[in-house]
Amino acid sequence: MTSEQVEEQDPPRDHVPGQRGADAASAESEGYQRGLGGRQIQMIAIGGAIGTGLFLGAGKAITKAGPSLILAYVVAGAVIYFIMRALGELLMYRPVSGSFSEYAREFLGPYFGFVTGWTYWLFWVVTGITEVTAAATYVNYWWDIKPWISALVFTIALYCINLISVKLFGELEFWFSMVKVTAIIGMILIGLGVVTIGFSDAGDTASFSNLWSHGGFFPKGIGGTLMTLQIVMFAFLAVELVGVTAGEATNPKKALPRAIKTVPWRIALFYIGSLIVILSVVPWTAFAPSTSPFVAAFTKIGLPAGAGIVNFVVLTAALSSCNSGMYSTGRMLRDLALNGQGPKIFTRLSRTGLPLLGTTFSAALMLVGVWINYQWPTKAFDYVVSFATISGMWAWIMILCSQLRYRAKADRGELPQSEFKAPGAPWTSAFALGFIGLVIVLMGFDKEARVSLYVAPIWAVLLTVAYFVLKARTPNVFKSGTPTS
Repeated sequence: MTSEQVEEQDPPRDHVPGQRGADAASAESEGYQRGLGGRQIQMIAIGGAIGTGLFLGAGKAITKAGPSLILAYVVAGAVIYFIMRALGELLMYRPVSGSFSEYAREFLGPYFGFVTGWTYWLFWVVTGITEVTAAATYVNYWWDIKPWISALVFTIALYCINLISVKLFGELEFWFSMVKVTAIIGMILIGLGVVTIGFSDAGDTASFSNLWSHGGFFPKGIGGTLMTLQIVMFAFLAVELVGVTAGEATNPKKALPRAIKTVPWRIALFYIGSLIVILSVVPWTAFAPSTSPFVAAFTKIGLPAGAGIVNFVVLTAALSSCNSGMYSTGRMLRDLALNGQGPKIFTRLSRTGLPLLGTTFSAALMLVGVWINYQWPTKAFDYVVSFATISGMWAWIMILCSQLRYRAKADRGELPQSEFKAPGAPWTSAFALGFIGLVIVLMGFDKEARVSLYVAPIWAVLLTVAYFVLKARTPNVFKSGTPTS
């Protein structure tokens, strides 16, 4: 790589408290090209809320809670909406690529910005490893290809796409999301036809009464419903990714609020709507924890191609998640570097405005992780993977806490008011924080989810040590208060 291929962007360091807002939006892109249009932002927002957690993970949750899982998604969906509205308020105050890491740095202090940035970076690296590994196994449904070959091809292909242009990334995400959306809408329409008209092999038993006629709506009690909350929240991880696109949206003031406003109907249709239909077509007692509820529903209806369709959709969901990981890790590393909290080399952008070195470094780690997973599939790797849930919720906590601090300062006149205020805040944000706290406590009662609570403190100690070492070397970079970028 020559000096002509990359050029270093020196971050501005003359921030004055209270003078950030709409006028600074273009400067805050800090060399990025605003190549993501409203259509792509919308689909990235939709796709971020639909992943393998719904297509595969819902089967396990159904066996734990029965039809009451629908209620769990209703409540959790409301919390996700509160989180996204809090993020939207911050984004309209200052739309930056660093997103919640930048907001944590500004409103909670440099330590929290440091921890949030590196945690969210590792979250996407780990997620990318697991998703590209899963994608390789999905390919074996059709072809007998060694998983490491598929994983290598997928990783290199997505890496190259992310290096061409942000517009191409957005276009790929658009079509990945379109596949997922089309599959769910198709399943809902077919399921409604089975329930109302009675055609197919499931016509005789399909009925909305299946939602309450097999042990009631709460067959496992309220406790069973509560214990599914961590599974439900895991399904929503990455919904906040739309915030990372702020620095590269062509019209963030218009596109981002529009995408966030659609969160309620997205959750209502894709999660609640699909579950109502699936549990009406197939009684909850017929599901198995390891089987996708979509596969079970297609099989019951009598569509032999159903398993193949769902496998294709889950493959695109996995590739979509890995693609998002490639995108976000490079931006998060650059944000950390711009603020002196990461290696300065990651501040460099390509001529097309892409964080080349940060993306390359993250993609290389994904490849190493895939190789390790194939060679030594030990419990240690499972512990690292479990970190994804708790780290994703950490990002949500930082969004809510930053929004509460920002709203308090804005109400006192210390900062400009956002053009997209979160309705009901600060009470809705406080409720969302309490709910996340409840989910973390419940994770301690689940032996499978509990491992996340073991891994998180280790990572926190490592980051804390790294923070104070860096602070001792460059104390000016870690001053409290306003961001350095």
